[in-house]
Amino acid sequence: MEPGRLVSSDAIALFLSIAVPPGLAQDLPLPDPTFNGQIEETYDQSEADDAILMSPQPPEGAPNILLVLLDDVGFGASEAFGGPIVTPTLDKLVENGLSYNRFHTTSLCSPTRAALLTGRNSHSAASGSIQEMATGFPGYTGLIPQSTATVAQILQAHGYSTSWFGKNHNVPDNQTCWFGPFTRWPNDLGFDYFYGFIGGETDQWYPTLYENRNPINQPASPEEGYNLNHDLADQAISWLRYNRSLSPDTPFFLYFSPGATHAPHQPPASYVDKYKAGGEHAIAAGSPNGMFVDGWDVEQAAICANQKAQGVIPADAKCTERPAAIPAWDDPQFDLEGARDLLALQMQTYAGFLEYTDEEVGRVIDAIDELGEKDNTLIIYIVGDNGASAEGGIPGTCNEIANLGGAPLTMEDNLKCKDIWGGPETSPHFAIGWS
Repeated sequence: MEPGRLVSSDAIALFLSIAVPPGLAQDLPLPDPTFNGQIEETYDQSEADDAILMSPQPPEGAPNILLVLLDDVGFGASEAFGGPIVTPTLDKLVENGLSYNRFHTTSLCSPTRAALLTGRNSHSAASGSIQEMATGFPGYTGLIPQSTATVAQILQAHGYSTSWFGKNHNVPDNQTCWFGPFTRWPNDLGFDYFYGFIGGETDQWYPTLYENRNPINQPASPEEGYNLNHDLADQAISWLRYNRSLSPDTPFFLYFSPGATHAPHQPPASYVDKYKAGGEHAIAAGSPNGMFVDGWDVEQAAICANQKAQGVIPADAKCTERPAAIPAWDDPQFDLEGARDLLALQMQTYAGFLEYTDEEVGRVIDAIDELGEKDNTLIIYIVGDNGASAEGGIPGTCNEIANLGGAPLTMEDNLKCKDIWGGPETSPHFAIGWS
């Protein structure tokens, strides 16, 4: 397995080179079919053209496509790329496929996602910034041009079933209304079915959900075991099974883009416990007192060394130095009792969030396998749309909305949330040092 380079436009070209042979029409929308029957004076004398009643047929042997895009994951987070976080699904794909270490993303969410869906530079897709910061200047309106086809529209036009589960951060902020306009919502971007949320983030315990264009209630409560990632996987699996039952010969394109690991970091506690003192991953890593307790400076050095050893980066690469604006782990401002324990907990929570997300991706892949479709499915797993996020500030926060609203929490504030960190009562984000 040799690392290579793949940019968003190349990814779209890869989809289409496999799924849509060059001989088929590439202009969208496809023209209306031509009538090739015969019309005479009476019905009996006339000849119908039943072919015009047929839906578009995919090319013979067209593969299924599963496209996974995670959110706010750093390049050195997962074990597969030299990091400390356990990601078995990703590891298995790396072992049996190709991995890329120079995949191009932008530094923001909406631009990367627009580029991925359209195969164009994000500015050509009018998405030079996130939707909430759209302006009336070319390249920054957030309005993906009607002349810019998405990969879903191309595949849909050639007979694919298409679906999108999870985050959609490509609807203009002023169009996220229940009553439209819907021209940039998933159903109008080539997706037959959408289940997820609109915007940059949502609460994992109490998400704001949409099915296609309709706002819906979550199917269960946190007390009943509800968490968004599991729900998204459940919905994707149900869609796959219905697809195979009702249209077994139709290839599918499934875009799975959970809101994880974007803040708020809210995984089930059992995943966080694996990284705490006495947890299975902490013990396996030789850190019985808990992972990440030695701080981000030690962690950064270890990740860089691991990446060199694994060939993720060149052996002579210079490790990135911690910016002066980010305090060292031993900075006196963290001498407050319990502060470093809380900072370690923030990263343990994030690690559990990523592992949990990876497991849910694995459930979707397992469902494809159970349907007998895995060998005919192109799986593309993109581990992060823009790298890790620094929006938690220096001490992190148990209420990121307060931070975003210009009222950041102090370490003293955060310590009051320690026992409920990551639960439904909090909306946490880790400290900038972990990013």
